[in-house]
Amino acid sequence: MPLQIQQMYPQFWVEEEDEEGKNLCERDLIETQLQRYRRSEKFTYYKVNESDFCEKITRQFKGLQTPLNVVVLNFIDMLSHSRTESKMMRELANDEAAYLSLTRSWFRHSPTYFMLRRIAELGYRIVITTDHGTVRVQNPVQIIGDKNTNTNLRYKVGKSLNCQSKNVFTIADPKRVGLPCPNVSSSYMFCTGSDFFGYPNNFNYYAQYYRNTFQHGGISLEEMLIPLITLDPK
Repeated sequence: MPLQIQQMYPQFWVEEEDEEGKNLCERDLIETQLQRYRRSEKFTYYKVNESDFCEKITRQFKGLQTPLNVVVLNFIDMLSHSRTESKMMRELANDEAAYLSLTRSWFRHSPTYFMLRRIAELGYRIVITTDHGTVRVQNPVQIIGDKNTNTNLRYKVGKSLNCQSKNVFTIADPKRVGLPCPNVSSSYMFCTGSDFFGYPNNFNYYAQYYRNTFQHGGISLEEMLIPLITLDPK
C-alpha cells in the first residue's frame, strides 16, 4: 500500500526525512478512493484534537445531509506521546493494564462517548477503525545508519543499516514487498517482540528514556492487526 500511494498519488507522498506531517492529506485520499470506486457521494471530514470541537460537531449531526461523515479522533495518539514525554503520565500508565484503564476512563467521560450515543440516537451506522496499534517496548538494540535514517524507534529505512540483533526482520529489496525505496541501496529493518532501536551515541540514556514507552512501526500483532467494527443502532 505505501508503494501504491507513492506511485498513484505522488502529490500526497511525504518522504521519511521530510519535516511535513504524514497525515495532512487524509481528506484528499478519501476523495480519491471514492473516485476510484466511481462513488459520487458527498462526505464531510473532521479531525478532532480538542474536546470543544468534538462537542461542536456532535451538535451538528442532526443537520448533516451527507451519507458519509468521517471523524478522526487523535486522543489515543496524543496519550501515547504524552506518556513518553511526561513523567507523571508514565506513573499513571506504567503498564498495559494501567494504560488501558486510563484510556477507558477517558472514553467514559469524554465528548467522544456522547458523540457516539448521539449518532446512535439519530439512527446512523458507525464504522470504527484505526491505522495502527502500539506495543510497550522494553529491550533496546543498537543500530547503525547514515544521517538520513528515519527516527522511528520500531523500524528503520536507510542506507548501510547494520544491526547485530538476531530478532530484527530485514528487508533488503523493499520493492519486492511493496515498500518505497528512497535510494537504490535502501533497506528496511523492523523490530519484533518488545525491542526498540537506539544509536550507539548516548545509547544508555535513550535506552532508559524510551524503555517501557508505547511505540509503533514494528512487527507485532498489536501493531499490525487493527479493528474494523460496524455498529448499528438498536
